[in-house]
Amino acid sequence: MKESLLVDQHGRRLNYLRLSVTDRCNFRCYYCMPEEGINFAPRKDLLSFEEMYQLSSQFVGLGIDKIRITGGEPFVRNGIIPFLYKLSKLNGLQEITITSNGTLSTKNQASLKEMGIRKINISLDSLDATRFHRITRRDSFDTVYKGIFGLLNDGFEVKLNCVVAENKNIEDIVPFIELTKDHPLSVRFLEEMPFNGSEVSGYSGWDYKRIYEHINQQYTDVNRLISEDNSTSVNYKIPGYTGSFGIIPSFSRTFCGTCNRIRLSATGELRTCLYGPPAANLRDIMRSGANSEELQQVLLNAVAKREKDGYAAEALSHESVHTSMSALGG
Repeated sequence: MKESLLVDQHGRRLNYLRLSVTDRCNFRCYYCMPEEGINFAPRKDLLSFEEMYQLSSQFVGLGIDKIRITGGEPFVRNGIIPFLYKLSKLNGLQEITITSNGTLSTKNQASLKEMGIRKINISLDSLDATRFHRITRRDSFDTVYKGIFGLLNDGFEVKLNCVVAENKNIEDIVPFIELTKDHPLSVRFLEEMPFNGSEVSGYSGWDYKRIYEHINQQYTDVNRLISEDNSTSVNYKIPGYTGSFGIIPSFSRTFCGTCNRIRLSATGELRTCLYGPPAANLRDIMRSGANSEELQQVLLNAVAKREKDGYAAEALSHESVHTSMSALGG
């Protein structure tokens, strides 16, 4: 395995790119954007798939070996499947994973399997259709739920991402864990983050400790699992259950010390931390005529200046409005 050349000032090597292919989504989840939506980027401002491929090639050349495709909802952008086919053949790229809301999984399942993409994260915040509708502002629960089991039955590795919040879905925490009893699912509970496109942070106080305490009150026997060094989740398993669950301290940011991720938005904004301001706009740099060497130097310089953690990165941002998660790329 090639050692990444993307090294920050604290000695952390980055080998994982989160690539957003669109800021558009067919849901309107309350923690991601307002009900009326956001001002989506004009089409001309989005990176073309060819530009995304060229930039991905640059990243891989510097040591990125895993790319997660995010959005918005990745599958709402026309041309995504041909792009993924081309990306999957990129020499040096070991893994492509996808985060989706699950509404279009069945439609694209065969293509994903053919190109070797077998890991998919589905954002699902409730197992109750009424609560699902309140959270997403869409009536698509049955489609998503059936699609999850369609993926499982076809051999995909499926993780369910559930954002936990007071008065939204606390009563779903235990049912999610029970879903792992007979199914090889990994459920991850996430702290709510302040990226909903408004001035209101939306954080409801359910941090990772409170989530765990709630679970521990229901289950007296919870085994902690050994996680990968760069894992953002602390993972657990109920003895005898087929699947597992994890808790991601996305707001508390306890995993910053081992973070190996870098983000590229659909409009070309490069972020070395989700909480920090863009380090550069690669779209503008590419379209100004920069060559490969110049692009590589931009990437190396941006990573080298990465802050110690999300709090230090956040201190650099002066935005009063919390950017929509669909624009940030998840």
